[in-house]
Amino acid sequence: MRLQSTRQVLFASAAAFAFASPAFALDGADLLKKINAAYTVQGAAVEAKSIAVKGSTVIFSGVTFGAAADPSQKIPVGNVTLDGVEEDEGGYTIEKMSFDNVKFAQDGISIDASDIYMTGVTVPADTTTGKLDSMLLYDEAHSGPVVVKLGEKESFSVAETTTTMTQSEDESTISFDLNASGFKADLSGVTDPKTKEAIDKLKVQQLSGDLTMSGSWELAPGTLSVDEYAIDLKDVGRLNMAFSFSGYTLNFIKSMQEAVKAQAANPNKEQADQAAGLAMLGLIQQLSFNSAEITFEDASITKRAIDYAAGEQGMTGEQLSQTIKGMVPLMMAQLNVPELQNAVSAAVNAYIDDPKNFTISAEPAKPVPFPMIMGAAMGAPNTIPQVLGVTVTANE
Repeated sequence: MRLQSTRQVLFASAAAFAFASPAFALDGADLLKKINAAYTVQGAAVEAKSIAVKGSTVIFSGVTFGAAADPSQKIPVGNVTLDGVEEDEGGYTIEKMSFDNVKFAQDGISIDASDIYMTGVTVPADTTTGKLDSMLLYDEAHSGPVVVKLGEKESFSVAETTTTMTQSEDESTISFDLNASGFKADLSGVTDPKTKEAIDKLKVQQLSGDLTMSGSWELAPGTLSVDEYAIDLKDVGRLNMAFSFSGYTLNFIKSMQEAVKAQAANPNKEQADQAAGLAMLGLIQQLSFNSAEITFEDASITKRAIDYAAGEQGMTGEQLSQTIKGMVPLMMAQLNVPELQNAVSAAVNAYIDDPKNFTISAEPAKPVPFPMIMGAAMGAPNTIPQVLGVTVTANE
């Protein structure tokens, strides 16, 4: 009697568990749907041929990634494995998303990439809130070696790329950093005689260096600030660009994507282009310019470039240097910007004599709406340096 009761309890428990367990199982289709909803805001579409769920692991097989505006253009991704998946108030958190190695070859070009993954991924439940919780975010995105070959010859490679994102405590701002290390490019295979001659004389047959970027995005005012976007090449120099503008909100991005999608869907190309142009013009009016800066730090390329250009004109490097220094004031005088003319001339002279660094900055006293900049460009272009607070310096 006791044995029979025990069996009944076991069978009842097993039945209860069997009926209850599906309620706790992950819904892989819903996860993909919500990933897609988040990516659609960024103009992308994700598809998978099949979905498998094994505990807290979800596997998307036969994944393709493409533009929402043009569904016919799809990039095969292969399989994506999502580990440590948990449902979170209608959304999802994912410990790690791992991608198959990329092996792509077409028209004599092959691309190989490995060790591709994302960690700390959050998939939003609702993409319409206009807040940070409406975005697909991650802690780190990583790629190992990427190699591009033309035929059998390696023409470009990157050893490792890492991108990180950090949320502010009040969830109002996202900070981001990118580091692509071990960048290499082989230009020795260029066949055009004129281009090959320039590459040889400039001594840039083999390029190597690093790419770095850092900045932040404040969602409410849509202030996108890139503090550093630099490429540093050995024996060439370091080019860094920084800029900031406001109005780049989630609603702005959504409206821009809708305009692009409408353009692609319109069979009348001329009409579609006109409508898209008007839509973009309207969107641009929502943006304001805050600041910008371009800086180049020389690592011997300037002298080689002057010597090469001089040789092409039958001059010496010194002769061309003096010619440039004499031409700059004349060219600036034609632009009718006297407050900038002397600064540009002084900066060019200093840099030509001793190439160290050259900087062009634009920092107005307060943000300038883009329509004001466009109006100045059309009506009084010589006022733009004053409107934007442009300065030019060298060797500082």
